Amino acid sequence: MKPEVINFTQKLSTFQETFSPRVVGELNDYQFKVVKIQGDFVWHHHADTDEAFIVMKGALNIELRDRTVRLTEGEMFIVPKGVEHRPFAAEECHALLIEPRGVVNTGEAAGELTARNDVWA
Repeated sequence: MKPEVINFTQKLSTFQETFSPRVVGELNDYQFKVVKIQGDFVWHHHADTDEAFIVMKGALNIELRDRTVRLTEGEMFIVPKGVEHRPFAAEECHALLIEPRGVVNTGEAAGELTARNDVWA
C-alpha cells in the first residue's frame, strides 16, 4: 500500500450524514475516523477501550454523568473506557476520533444512531 497524505477537509466533504464516522486511516489496530456531529447522541460507553475526540471545526460538548466537557477547535478529550458519555453539538462540528478497529459508535446502547463499522471516506 502506497502511503498517501490524508486531507481531513476533503474526506469530510465526501459525506453529509451526522454521527456516521468514516475511517480515514489506520495505525496498527487503531482507526482514525472523521465524523460530523450535530444534535444529541445517545448515552453510551465502551467497556474495553478509551475513545479520543479531537475537534477540528466548531464546538463539541461531551456530557458525562458528573459534568459536561466543552471542546473547541484544536482541543482533545479522552473518554476513559467504561465511562458513560453523550456527545452533542448545537451546530455542526467536525471531529477526529481515534479508537481501536471494530469499536461500535454507540457502544452497547445500540439503536438508530448505530453506524456501520469500517466505512472508509
